[in-house]
This record gives sequence, C-alpha cells and structure tokens, in this order.
Amino acid sequence: MKRPTPTSHIPVQERASTGIAGLDDVLGGGLPTGHVYLVEGDPGAGKTTLGLHFLIEGARNGEKGLYVTLSETEAELRTVAASHGWTLDGIELFELVSEEGLSPELEQSILHPAQIELGETVQGVIAQVEKLGPRRVVFDSLSEMRLLAQDPLRYRRQVLALKKFFSDHGCTVLFLDDRSTSATDLQLHSIAHGVINLEQAVDQYGPERRRLRVMKMRGIKFRGGEHDYILDTGGVAVFPRLVASEHRLLNDTGVVSSGVAKLDEMMGGGLVAGTNTLFSGPSGVGKTTTAIACVLAALKRGEKASYYLFDEGLPTLVVRARALGLDIEPYIASGSLRIVPLDPAEMSAGEFSHMVRNAVEEDGSRMVVIDSINAYLQAMPGSKYLLLQMHELLTYLNHRGVVTILILGQHGVLGEIRSEVDMSYLSDAILLFRFFEARGKLLKAVSMVKSRTNHHEQTIREFRLGPRGLEFGNELTDFEGVLSGVTAYRGDLPLLGDSDRRGRS
Repeated sequence: MKRPTPTSHIPVQERASTGIAGLDDVLGGGLPTGHVYLVEGDPGAGKTTLGLHFLIEGARNGEKGLYVTLSETEAELRTVAASHGWTLDGIELFELVSEEGLSPELEQSILHPAQIELGETVQGVIAQVEKLGPRRVVFDSLSEMRLLAQDPLRYRRQVLALKKFFSDHGCTVLFLDDRSTSATDLQLHSIAHGVINLEQAVDQYGPERRRLRVMKMRGIKFRGGEHDYILDTGGVAVFPRLVASEHRLLNDTGVVSSGVAKLDEMMGGGLVAGTNTLFSGPSGVGKTTTAIACVLAALKRGEKASYYLFDEGLPTLVVRARALGLDIEPYIASGSLRIVPLDPAEMSAGEFSHMVRNAVEEDGSRMVVIDSINAYLQAMPGSKYLLLQMHELLTYLNHRGVVTILILGQHGVLGEIRSEVDMSYLSDAILLFRFFEARGKLLKAVSMVKSRTNHHEQTIREFRLGPRGLEFGNELTDFEGVLSGVTAYRGDLPLLGDSDRRGRS
C-alpha cells in the first residue's frame, strides 16, 4: 500500500509565535492563529510563564494581549514577570479574584469562583474581550471553571461556548489547566485545536527534569516525542528532540592527523572527518591526554574544537596538559578551544544536544570531545533511551563532518576489565588502552581494534606519557595477554623505559 504524498495546494496557515524559539521549532513555526489551545501540566511546570511568553511576544509584534486569571492575583503575575526581567506593558490583566470582590459591602462586580455562577464568569470574560479586542488571550485556569460547573456537561458547554466566541473574534487562546482535579481531561483534548503537555519529574538526586510533549495539533506537522525544557530566570527554554536525518550535509570525508605520527600509523592515517572514535580503557591509562593531543593538532591546523568535560575540573586538565607539553591555554584564551565543564547533576540530554549543536553550527567547531560517556549516562539516570539519544547526536555530528572523540572509562586495572555500557556498536573506530605488567613496572599499551573507514594496524604498541607528550614504542611482539592485563613475556623486546635505565647506569 502506497503512503499518501503531501499535496502542494495546501494553504499556508498564519502562525503566532509562542515567544519560545525551541517551542516554535517543535511546532514548525508557531501556533496557527485563531484557535484555542490547551496547555496542561502539574503546578510548577511553567504554564503561567509560557502564557506570559506568548503574550509578551504578541505585544512585541503590536498585538493586544489579555491575561484572564481566576487563580492568581495581578500582583502575583507582575512578580512572576519581574522575576524574569519582563514588564507587562501592553498586556491587559483581567483579575477575577481580588480583595474588593470578597467585600460584603460591594456588589459582585469582581467575580470570585467560589461564590458565583459559572455563567456569570463566562459573561465577564466575554465582556472584557469585546471591550479590548485582543488578538491573544491566556485563560488561567480551567480548574476553577471545572469546580464552578460541578457538572461535566455544563462545563463542556461553557468551554465550547468560549471556544466559539474566541474563534468569531479572531483570538488565539491558551487555556491553562493544572490538572488538579483530573489526571487527564479527554473532553478538553477533544475540544482544543492543540494540546501541549508539560511534565516535571524529580530524580533521586539533582533538580527536577522537565519535558514537553505536543499531544495534538490539528492541521500542521509538528515534531513529536518528548522535548527537554528548563524553567529559569529569563523564562522557559525548550530543547527540541534532535533528529539527525534532518541535518544531512554533503561533506567530503578526509583524514586528519592526531598530531602523533605513530598513532596515525596505527589508525590507518589518522582520524576521519564525519566519524566518531571511542577511546576505551581503565582510569589513568591516558585516554584524556591522547584526546587533548588530537585536539591540539586540530587547533594547530586552524580549526575550532569543543571539549565537554564531565569528569574533572578545568584547572586540573589545563595543568596536566601543560606538564605533558600540551599547552592549550593560548587557544582557550583566543576562543579556538571551548572547554565546557559540566555538572553531571544539572544537565539533561536535550540541553546537552542543544549545546553541541550550537558549538557546531554557530561556533564552527570541527572537533568535539565528550569526556566521558560514563558521566553522561550517570548525569541523566532518569532520562529515557539515553543510548538512542546518543545515537542521534553522533549521527548528527557525522552528518556535519565533525571529528568526534568519545572517552569511555572501564572498571578494573589488570585482569578482568568491564564496561557499564556497551558503546562499541555506536562507534566508527575504537582505540583500546590497557595497563600491563613487565619488569616490575606498570606499563601502558594501545591498540586500534576497529575502524569502519581505514585499514588500520592489527598491532599492540607500548606507549607512555612524558614531558614531551605521547611516546609510542615498538609492537609488543614478545608479550602475550597484554589486552587481558595478565601478561606473559616471551622474548627480549626493548621497552620505552629501557633507554632511561641505561642512561642512569
């Protein structure tokens, strides 16, 4: 059966920007105008802030805005706006709860949801809309209307009446619902032209994680699935789910040097643009230092690089690199190298993907290092499908022709070595690091065990870290069991440290 093909005669709908760039991206340009939309979420999810974004964006474009509040006072709304550095100039606030409205000496000209009929509330809103003629309306919230109605049929009729009224007056409306009386109101879902769901979940450690999902949007193509967002000073920031297939570019794959001649030989010429290489091995074996050497080589070629540091502090990394003859400080100062220390407890997968995209598309980074994958996975234990998200990110970087280096720490030093996650199937190339014991010393070895693009060496070489950076020795032909960490010596092969001992004698 053939899939339906899009038709070219579908009219383009006028859109209303939400004022949140990421949400507009999810919606494919904003909300179609002249309709009623439901924004639902638990208290504290950011519904009010989203509604203020929507009205402030309208005011910026010269559109009148009206905020109808049954649950918050005008003072509270202005406090919320001020906390984000906003003013509500040009936006009318219609407050249905006030001190005056509760006064027994006054008639009920100011309405209170616990004391008046639902019909009077609706009439008050209609009168205010007819008086102001707004293009954008936020109605906060439907929970109070639901309590007033006390009857589902009557409640549905009033909401339908409001929907018809707003449509006739050309208003684009956000109905906010805190779901305080019902987990999911399917009646509202069926009435609304679109539904945006806001969720927040608290993990065992760290801040709450917030996710946005467009449940329904009639007449337009939108980006489905869950999208991470944050609520902070300055408002709401949405990070659309990364879809790698939307970012295909025709890039020539070329081989670039790692900066170390013998390492290039092992890898079959060097690192390949548009691929990712996994540096895997136990802690302290030299994975980060090797990655820094590769980054330094890219910087010397005049390229830009971004280094995402989950595991250690920036000062420690800089001092360690300088001690090994890898001076990266001038490039940090010039902006060619961006080292971004990340707090694992504060980062979401969507925010991280967004950060990497900005580095590639806006800053022009040609090399990206993630140090390490272990911390990335530990940082977001509550996130779903982290490996799939990592797959999309790596595929995106490959499409953009970026050289990507992933660092994976393994458990153990000698003997059995194991990983908490299998990244081998996502990796285009794998450089394996190991400790081994010989002549009473703990030595280091490296081997290229996989490459999808280059014909690489099938050897195991000794290497060490010194004042001159990375030094690579001969093939370890006289040793057995190096990669397993249980080494047996079968000959008289000279090692890198032998020359040091001869010099001292």
